[in-house]
Amino acid sequence: MTPICKNLRKDILNFSHISGHGHIPSSFSVVEIIYAVYESIQHRPKEPKWDKRDIFILSKGHAALTHYCVLAEAGYFDASCISSFGAFLSNFGCHACRCKVPGVEVSTGSLGHGIGISVGIALAAKIQKSDRRVFVLIGDGEANEGVVWESIMVAINIKLDNLVVIYDNNTSQLRGLQILNPEEKFMSFGCSVANVNGHDVDALKSELAKKSDKLKVIIANTKKGYGCKTFVENHHEWHRRSPNKAELAHLLGELDAEAI
Repeated sequence: MTPICKNLRKDILNFSHISGHGHIPSSFSVVEIIYAVYESIQHRPKEPKWDKRDIFILSKGHAALTHYCVLAEAGYFDASCISSFGAFLSNFGCHACRCKVPGVEVSTGSLGHGIGISVGIALAAKIQKSDRRVFVLIGDGEANEGVVWESIMVAINIKLDNLVVIYDNNTSQLRGLQILNPEEKFMSFGCSVANVNGHDVDALKSELAKKSDKLKVIIANTKKGYGCKTFVENHHEWHRRSPNKAELAHLLGELDAEAI
């Protein structure tokens, strides 16, 4: 684990503890993915509405805490702002709002919607003959939604080679319809598919930089709760919990030990 990604996880733990909110295991599984995206895309933190920026959409919006921490690390705002996470009238809600947080492109949280919006934005960029790229991060549980596959079919049909779907394959959908072979599924729809270790920043950045002549899907193989043994082994128990003071100290110790 890189020092920056470890620090991002520490921030997530601390802000969750302060607020009493947070989907920590889900947030931990995508730290490297979102960090790698912002290391790879064209963007200007001090000019968040720059008209030539690439677009990133966090469709699995319950991982908003990671998105906030990465945006702060990138320079969109000071990390201290996130201490109001989930509070009444806070700009930093448990699901991000595009009207309140610089760098957030789409308000998400109702699973399955982000990928459809990303198809529309990618199509608009094509019509405008823009070189902008669109990146959308979806979850494996979210892929139970039919709109995900309908969006994939549309993107393939209209040849959206400027769209990249990142699939967080943390295999947490054990209590629902588990998609055991996502690579085969996406390839059967006509996608260009790559498999990477979703906790390897360099591997992610390398794959994000590669362009394709068709819709590209990056299957990022992750562990839900990666970084803390407690989360990895008990992610259902911690789905919506935040740590108390004693739990926070224990989890920070696990994170430093990286005993996962």
